[in-house]
Amino acid sequence: MADLMTGFGNFTHAVVRAIPQSFAKEALRTNCSEVDQVKAQREYEHYVGVLKHKLGLQVLELPADESLPDCVFVEDAAVVCGDTALITRPGAASRRKETEAMKKVLTELNLNIVVMEDEMATLDGGDVLFTGREFFVGLSKRTNQRGAEILADAFKDYAVSTVPVEGSLHLKSFCSMAGPGLIAIGSSDPAQRALKIMQQMSDHRYDKLTVPDDLAANCVYMNLPSKGHVLLHCTPEEFPESAKVFEKLKDHMLIPVSNTEKVKADGALTCMGVFINKKAEI
Repeated sequence: MADLMTGFGNFTHAVVRAIPQSFAKEALRTNCSEVDQVKAQREYEHYVGVLKHKLGLQVLELPADESLPDCVFVEDAAVVCGDTALITRPGAASRRKETEAMKKVLTELNLNIVVMEDEMATLDGGDVLFTGREFFVGLSKRTNQRGAEILADAFKDYAVSTVPVEGSLHLKSFCSMAGPGLIAIGSSDPAQRALKIMQQMSDHRYDKLTVPDDLAANCVYMNLPSKGHVLLHCTPEEFPESAKVFEKLKDHMLIPVSNTEKVKADGALTCMGVFINKKAEI
């Protein structure tokens, strides 16, 4: 098991996608919040700057597509593990063409590409939690059982378990990995029920980091050669009590990242990047 976990969080590249001007008015959302396009752009630029300049990742930025208002949320278009990339079939029909640019850039990175072509299958990357040991796939409004089965077929080296998602758009709307063997989880009853199911279905034991706010449980963990444990997480301005929980992680380089605008379109921190560990030069 130690061998499987050795490289967990090791990344060299990040794929991101610029925000289209259509984002504020046309991006899908489960609430009626008004999005500030200028502020969303500023938050996106800060996020990309952290990846590129503070963490030293090679950032591949795809151009915005005005006909795809949600395209900044690249996580939903692909699941990458090792040298394999599964190009998904997003649950929202309006988002299906987002996968085209993602497939192109991941092909250029010489990854083994698997395309989800089954028209009965749907899968958003936001429903996929990879722990370094196994996959948990949320069954939600955007991801179905057939999508989970195709993911399991694409990543045969790992166990895949499904988890019902209640009251949120995606599984990672209330959980994510905050370190090796450490699951960040929200405090709501649906989040805690999902965690209990994950614990029951797994052969492995995980530590948990419980935060008061479900949305704050979505964070981005990396283990980088020159930086060690790195965690991008919510800001104290957004979620003051949850931010205090993250501040207890003394072994992590903690980087608060503001996400006040994209969260209005159901976008969390993990949604904006597809992370790849590519050892060879491109």
